[in-house]
Amino acid sequence: MRAFKNDSFLRAIWRQPVVKTPVWMMRQAGRYLPEYRALRQKAGSFMQLCKTPELASEITLQPLARFPLDAAILFSDILTIPDAMGLGLSFKEGEGPIFAHPLRSEHDIARLRVPTPEVDLAYVLDAIRLTQKNLARQVPLIGFCGSPWTLATYMVEGCANKSFPRIQALRQGDPKLLHTLLDVLAKSVSAHLNAQIRAGVNAVMIFDTWGGMLNTADYQIFSLYYVKQVITHLLTQHEGSPIPVILFTKGGGQWLELMAATGCHVLGIDCQTDLNDARLRVGDKVALQGNLDPAILLESPERIRAAVAKTLSAFGKKPGHIFNLGHGVPQQVLPEHVAVLVDAVHELSEKQIPL
Repeated sequence: MRAFKNDSFLRAIWRQPVVKTPVWMMRQAGRYLPEYRALRQKAGSFMQLCKTPELASEITLQPLARFPLDAAILFSDILTIPDAMGLGLSFKEGEGPIFAHPLRSEHDIARLRVPTPEVDLAYVLDAIRLTQKNLARQVPLIGFCGSPWTLATYMVEGCANKSFPRIQALRQGDPKLLHTLLDVLAKSVSAHLNAQIRAGVNAVMIFDTWGGMLNTADYQIFSLYYVKQVITHLLTQHEGSPIPVILFTKGGGQWLELMAATGCHVLGIDCQTDLNDARLRVGDKVALQGNLDPAILLESPERIRAAVAKTLSAFGKKPGHIFNLGHGVPQQVLPEHVAVLVDAVHELSEKQIPL
């Protein structure tokens, strides 16, 4: 297997020495970039971008054309699996995702089938293959899916809602039916991530965006259990290279030890969690990814550099840190501020890391 020109992202995952701390950002390809906004306007809809491999690949590569990032993440959406199940996904400006056919009954859940990625989600796999061709092994490519619990929240509610009252009612009123839904989603997520691996991604990430809304007992029962099921069934290597797994539970800082025991290789740390505390708690079990507050990117370049320095210092000089945000890049951020962040991570960490 040919090496990457820049393999610092993968080296950090395996807690190997790096010259500079690698950096990439959640939502690094998105609405803060004028070239993304222009392409979305031309395409007509978000789903058209996702379902057109050439456009999805172009968007994936847009931030790498601007910034010396150490990894690319495929442009797609966590809700492509429910869409492939027939729920009819669309996006309305300012409202987020909406399903035409949300799950409203036991019959709705019983009729769900695990999608065949090579057929139902072929556009995602085609985008991966095209992106890898265009990347020419400059940096690794990350694939991803939503966690079963997070997918279920949207599928039951029918739209974005921070409290998701419908799935909370289902969890309390008919947990057995909810487990039926989560089981089929775990199988679907595993199948789709494995298909992404076979198509060529070099790492996979599980976004458990809404796991943090649960209490500890319910988190273990309804979210973490199914994340473990997904990870257990993932390909561990492809074409002779190991495939690492990144797990990110937003609002899950109190469960780091539980998450580190899932079999993942990296924990995404949100900005509500102290990075030094996280490192002390998980030790050498996993690498850590994070965790600058995205709101800092709306501040001055001087404030951004200071915040980067603080984050690097919080992790310390040990290997195993991937610099990232505690959540995605805000839409209002200036691209120039992202450039300041990326340059600061590389410059300051090179001074800090012992050779």
